[in-house]
Amino acid sequence: MMPVDNEAEPGLRSFQPPTVAIETHGCKLNQADSELIARQFRQAGYRTVSTGQPADVYIVNTCTVTHIADRKARRSFRAARSRNPGALIVATGCYAQRVPRELVKVEGVDLVVENRDKANLLEQVQTLKGDKPIPNEIGEESPCENHASASRTRAMVKIQEGCNQVCAYCIVPKVRGRERSIPLEKLIEQVNALVSAGCLEVVLTGTQLGSYGFDIPGMNMARLVEGILTDTPVQRLRVSSLQPQDISSELLELWSDPRLCPHFHIPLQSGSNTVLKRMRRRYTTELFAERVEAIRQKVHHVSITTDVIVGFPGETEEDFQETLSFCEQMNFADIHVFPFSSRPGTSAAYYKDKVDPTTKGQRMVRMLDLAKAQAAVFRASFIGTIRPVLWERSRVVNSKVLWPGLTDNYIRVYTQNARPLQKHLTMAELLEEEDGILHAKALV
Repeated sequence: MMPVDNEAEPGLRSFQPPTVAIETHGCKLNQADSELIARQFRQAGYRTVSTGQPADVYIVNTCTVTHIADRKARRSFRAARSRNPGALIVATGCYAQRVPRELVKVEGVDLVVENRDKANLLEQVQTLKGDKPIPNEIGEESPCENHASASRTRAMVKIQEGCNQVCAYCIVPKVRGRERSIPLEKLIEQVNALVSAGCLEVVLTGTQLGSYGFDIPGMNMARLVEGILTDTPVQRLRVSSLQPQDISSELLELWSDPRLCPHFHIPLQSGSNTVLKRMRRRYTTELFAERVEAIRQKVHHVSITTDVIVGFPGETEEDFQETLSFCEQMNFADIHVFPFSSRPGTSAAYYKDKVDPTTKGQRMVRMLDLAKAQAAVFRASFIGTIRPVLWERSRVVNSKVLWPGLTDNYIRVYTQNARPLQKHLTMAELLEEEDGILHAKALV
């Protein structure tokens, strides 16, 4: 976008496009939505800026899976208003979908846009602000280079949205709706556009990835992944999350292609079949263990990460011990641990036998200790090996300027290098862990 030439046009100031900052909370699906929103604003002539800079429009793409997520969103609205007194503050995302009228009353919020209206968010902002920036057909930044993404080296691509599997504790079906898949042709077009813009890694995301294609004749998750690998030159493809019952031999065969990252995130939630049944999960621990073993037999150097909910209503000490023991047997690369959070409108909100906060807190500590120990063991098992690493923007860590990066199997590493490594995919030797970070040597 070219500024106005003040000498050629006396009395006119240089044109400054309006700015937009996007703060993203929660899951990778929200990250994908934020990237799309950012691109729409750039194409309309706005300039995206980081959340720490002054902005004309400040968008918070919220999460609502726990009461803590709600609280974080409210804090963000107030902080955004404090940093940007004259900005239009927009609330969108799952919290906005769940209780839009409540958010209207939150200090600092000017506009609430529900998930189902995200496609019209730009239009609503322009109507309120009266902005008429110069449209930009290409956008000032590539889809990889925007402040809505958690990383500038990879892009999130939403393949489906919604969930028909109504677990007892989960608010997501209410805020994301019924399952619906995006046609393969559109996804291939999107991935090719991202690759052309310089993105090296694409992460497939959605609410319930394994259900992809149920509403498209002849389509399923395996055929989607195969289609992307066949019809795009993407260098790294990552699948964000799969349920154990959705991991088929047909799907696992595709991991013979080295572009598919050897990383599976498989939510467990509980290692007790009694609790899984109360949660209305669609698998048993036996099935979970069977699928994990099938992955490890097929995919070399794989990392398997998971989610665990602690303190679900009715969880006894025996149930919790079963979960601890099961996680120990699975040797996860990492465990994301969440305390149960009652969500209004879910079945679990009405369950009796709530676990008291003290017991829940104690169990959290024990599970987090196991998660930390297993993550350390997994990282240590790769010291001395050489893995492909996608490098990200440099940052200061322990007073040193380092390049962070992710291995294909989802290990965070750091290196010192005189060359600019951001958005480069190189081989790297994993060295030692020091001061809480795993060092690597980029082989460039």
